[in-house]
Amino acid sequence: MNSSPRFRLFLMMVLEIAIWGAWLPLIFGYLPSLGFSATEPPQAIAAFVPSFLTWLFSEQGMILNAFPVAAVIGMFFSNQFADRNFAAERFLSFSHLIGGLAILGCGFTKSFWPFFWLMFVHCLLYVPTLSITNSIAFANMKDPQKEFGIIRMGGTVGWIAAAWPFTFILVDWAKVDAMHPQGMVAWFGAVFASGLKGEAFQAATRWTYIVSGAISLALALFSLTLPHTPPKRKEEGAAESLAWLEAVRLLKHPFVLVLWIVTFIDSFVHNCYFNWTGTFLGTDPAHGGVGIASNWIMPVMTIGQVAELITMLVLGVTLKKLGWRWTMILGIMGHAARFAVYAFFPKSPGLIIAVQLLHGICYAFFFATVYIFVDAYFPKDVRASAQGLFNVMILGIGALVANSICPRLIQQTFAHDGLVDFRHLFLVPCYAGIFAMLLLLIAFHPPKNVEATGGPGSAPH
Repeated sequence: MNSSPRFRLFLMMVLEIAIWGAWLPLIFGYLPSLGFSATEPPQAIAAFVPSFLTWLFSEQGMILNAFPVAAVIGMFFSNQFADRNFAAERFLSFSHLIGGLAILGCGFTKSFWPFFWLMFVHCLLYVPTLSITNSIAFANMKDPQKEFGIIRMGGTVGWIAAAWPFTFILVDWAKVDAMHPQGMVAWFGAVFASGLKGEAFQAATRWTYIVSGAISLALALFSLTLPHTPPKRKEEGAAESLAWLEAVRLLKHPFVLVLWIVTFIDSFVHNCYFNWTGTFLGTDPAHGGVGIASNWIMPVMTIGQVAELITMLVLGVTLKKLGWRWTMILGIMGHAARFAVYAFFPKSPGLIIAVQLLHGICYAFFFATVYIFVDAYFPKDVRASAQGLFNVMILGIGALVANSICPRLIQQTFAHDGLVDFRHLFLVPCYAGIFAMLLLLIAFHPPKNVEATGGPGSAPH
């Protein structure tokens, strides 16, 4: 490959993940400001929702779960449908055109049903593109083992890049003008110190959807410049029609089932981080939070993605030295440690900011390791479906459970007189992470010979 196609694939990944990174971090605090309930279903369907499912069908729950529900649909239907019937770059362009207009619309409505349907349409079209971009990249690389890691880093760069414009968007410009800064340095200092607060900050959060939509529309146009990637022949998929069933059958192996359960728990814990961290960082210290300026919340949360870039570089060495189990345990330990710091050191903003670095360990040492493990232990003919099986937990079920109960926990269960009991709130995912670590330590024993499950050969143990 010459540098031009490689750069286009890298830029494709930057834009792809920036779309997601622009709106996700702040949505959890934005929905309550619109008056959407964390406990009650929309009035139009309330009579049809059993009381024990109100946590799942609350207004906030329905919007937040648009993504994980779309992920589940995507794993079982839309990914394969797109793969078999459309040129990848054209499907990418169409999806980001319609999905971009939908997420853009979320910035211009405060009514529940329009917001929900716009978000659902966006997610339904966006989720398949996560795998479609991978397909385009793999189809146009000469040496995927050497090239894909660098190209996929574009996604991490995109998540980071999506956050930084908000240091200027979420700014109280009246306050900046009142400070009369003299010179460029003073002006930047005034801007960085003048984040919006309260209702003004919540109202300006709508710009996250506008920025996300603009990036999506840009990718829709840019996709037409990507290398042509024709659809796979239908006959290629015929032998794979039962691949999902074969992948599920591998859960009969205790070590695979244990890892699947642990993946669910860790996904739940991981999504607790996104549900609560933005609110925690922005809450005034007098009310138990950290008190970080609103325009710095998203950049602070991207510190984890910077650490992810570094951690991915040492993942291979770590796997060789520690093996599967201890590498994954370190990843889960990162989650537990981060929430422990949140719970017990909320008045140490420097430590709270520094602990964001653990995100790299959390992601690379667990989630990335799970993907590598599946690639090593599962038979080649069902490997893609097996990856989807674990993705259902990572992007689907784990996120769905977290997005359904986290709003209630922070707004009701651990809220008293308008204040959140952050310490006991954060101990919930902390203890869940510790339980997952113990389960992995005690019950996860993969065989040294991966051919026991039909896999391709030896791997670290």
